[in-house]
Amino acid sequence: MNGPREGTRGSERDRVVLVTGGGGGIGSAVCRRLADHRTTLAVADRDVEAAREVALEVRSAGGRAEPFGCDLSRPDDVEDLLKSVVARFGALHGLCTVAGSIRRGDITELSPGDWRASFEDNLDSVFLACRAAVPHLASAGGGAIVTIASGWGLRAGRRAAAYCAAKAGVVMLTQAMALDHAPAGIRANCVAPGDVRTGMLEREAHQLGRPVAEFYAEAADRPLGRIGEPHEIADAVRFLLGEESSFVTGAVLTVDGGGTV
Repeated sequence: MNGPREGTRGSERDRVVLVTGGGGGIGSAVCRRLADHRTTLAVADRDVEAAREVALEVRSAGGRAEPFGCDLSRPDDVEDLLKSVVARFGALHGLCTVAGSIRRGDITELSPGDWRASFEDNLDSVFLACRAAVPHLASAGGGAIVTIASGWGLRAGRRAAAYCAAKAGVVMLTQAMALDHAPAGIRANCVAPGDVRTGMLEREAHQLGRPVAEFYAEAADRPLGRIGEPHEIADAVRFLLGEESSFVTGAVLTVDGGGTV
């Protein structure tokens, strides 16, 4: 990670990174990839048991990780999460916001509750986590934020109005943070995945009343001819959190097999 003052943070071996939604498909893959670099991981998830399983897996492989439960829709819970992470590990050097959900439907099919819930899960959660993390990143001399948006935050998809709008908000929020917090040595970048083989993609098929195999086959209709795997998104996150991307901020890295092309 990069900042204006060299030597103000530890090496990648002892950096501390918080991953929200760390118990899910992409989140757990991010944790596994970051553990390869011996990063100390705070694995946060609404499902604390899922967070515990991922933390145990990382520790079993020789890494260092601790689970944290948090409802990312509650500002006080998010503030408490960040305080707990810093109290436990002494600092925060990176944040990856993975937590999110999808509710399929056009605007006539979505209720106002669906709309609000989509924004709470996909955009408000990012705002709250970043808002709570920025002061700690600045105190550590700088750091990196990586948000997870979507190809549908860049180009609209059918029957996904709330999701598209919320993920577009994630893109703009990330770029605004890149402008605002660069003087503190904080980089903010965004990964925009396409369809990825996760539980959320399977739930999406069920929402639409589609057979999973058929839904996956249609999702594979893109230049590379397949859907993505969680570790491929995690590789992009690892790059944007690491020193290799020290001159990158405000970027949107699309990892979608060419789907938005």
